[in-house]
Amino acid sequence: MRVDALRPYEAALHDAAALELYCPDGRTLQLDVARWLAPIDSVDATVVERCLGPTLDVGCGPGRFVSALIERGVPALGVDIAKTAVDLTRSRGMPALRRSVFDRVPGAGRWPTILLMDGNIGIGGDPARLLLRLRSLLGLRGTLIVEAHCAEDADEQLLVRFSVAGEAVGPSFGWAHVGTPALRRYAATTGLQVSESWAAGGRTFVAFTA
Repeated sequence: MRVDALRPYEAALHDAAALELYCPDGRTLQLDVARWLAPIDSVDATVVERCLGPTLDVGCGPGRFVSALIERGVPALGVDIAKTAVDLTRSRGMPALRRSVFDRVPGAGRWPTILLMDGNIGIGGDPARLLLRLRSLLGLRGTLIVEAHCAEDADEQLLVRFSVAGEAVGPSFGWAHVGTPALRRYAATTGLQVSESWAAGGRTFVAFTA
């Protein structure tokens, strides 16, 4: 993603402001910036309790999962391409790297747990490519936990833009919306196998093992 495409996201994190995704068909999808900036909630806690061993949070945002894990004595590292997200995570005293998950990641092939939360299965607009990359980062018998789109039948790969106050801003970038059935299909092409799925608070999660 181009740096200028990130500016609305960076600003929303900095100001705790509302932010949406603008789709080519005119839809706007609300992004839950306030939840990302807050400590983990009871739904997030169902994910945290399943993290066994050092955990990599891909697209960590302001670092609520990294913070919650470390507070529980679980080593964790956040990765995000947005400078503001990484700065906010580090301001909590938590480790985070500013880079794409497709760049070099410490511990590649050895991570016991990897998280892909808050719609981040959409990163890059190519779910199969993203899942294949994450599989390569997992350790033997490691677990990848993915949050699926709330719409079961979602399976879209499209170009979106950020939207502020109802107005699309900045350049477009690749994104994807992936419900549970499509997520399972994409994962199967990479050799990942479903080990568990659950729903809480209107959100759906699937855990995979290599």
